[in-house]
Amino acid sequence: MIRSGVLILLFVTYQLWGTGIHTAQAQDDLGRQFRSTQEQLAEGEGSTNGSSDPAPTTTTATDPSTTGAATGSTIAPPVPGATGGLPVADPGQPIGQITIPRIGADFYMVEGTDLKWLKDGPGHFSATPMPGQAGNAAIAGHRTTYKAPFNRIDELEPGDQITIVTLQGTFTYEVLPQEPNAPAGSALGHRIVGPSAVEILDDKGDNRLTLMACNPKYSARERIVVEARLVGNPAPDTPKATPTTSDETFANVDLAGGDQTARGPAILWSLLALLIWFGAWYLAHRRLHGWWRVAPYAVAIPFFTLALYAAFENITRLLPGAY
Repeated sequence: MIRSGVLILLFVTYQLWGTGIHTAQAQDDLGRQFRSTQEQLAEGEGSTNGSSDPAPTTTTATDPSTTGAATGSTIAPPVPGATGGLPVADPGQPIGQITIPRIGADFYMVEGTDLKWLKDGPGHFSATPMPGQAGNAAIAGHRTTYKAPFNRIDELEPGDQITIVTLQGTFTYEVLPQEPNAPAGSALGHRIVGPSAVEILDDKGDNRLTLMACNPKYSARERIVVEARLVGNPAPDTPKATPTTSDETFANVDLAGGDQTARGPAILWSLLALLIWFGAWYLAHRRLHGWWRVAPYAVAIPFFTLALYAAFENITRLLPGAY
């Protein structure tokens, strides 16, 4: 029972902190892919201009409601030769970077909200516009596992800024108040909805960003929602990626289905970890004496740790929820 309890505690530790190892590696890969795509598109723009034409100039959008002052949307010129201005991102591919200074969040986003993609970073609902474009762009992210990109979104206040960088440029959003009738300075920047509140993905007739995560922390009972308004003009629309099952309805993003393909690896890695530990125990207690009994454990621990990590990773994929 003690050994079982230790394994359970180790699994909880992996869930809260160990999953971040996967996300950190994935973020590095996503960053390299995104920057590489930016460079390729920039080179394509330069080659289409010819040697006699100046390079296209990035323009800063202005908000017509202001007196012509520059605002937070820096829109890049269309990419020559690409359908609708930009290539369509496949599920799991990087689509941009989201930065929320107030809570220290800085992550590359992926296309799609399947659990296998949300392990890599915040995911874009493919059925909604791309961030920076007209309409309601929606992003989902973990709150307690996989580096918890949206862990502290409950701390956001009206007016806080969210910066989005995509292949179309840089866009700034301002968090909207969720209690407009509250006294000055006391309005919340978030609200809580049920797990099937599909209306949060609807077009509200303006240009906004909707962030969604599980609530409360360590539970998927509810959803926490933050909405922000685009400062400046939106970028041109581009073709959308084909929505996956979990993107088509908000209700399906309830973390109700695990990845059944992880069953076999989870069993095999678990058996390997048990075999390594049993082998060390057998040598220590049946074949060796004195201080030599420590040697099998010292040799086995690195291999046991790696096998246990792989087992935990696949068990996490198999489970129905990750928060």
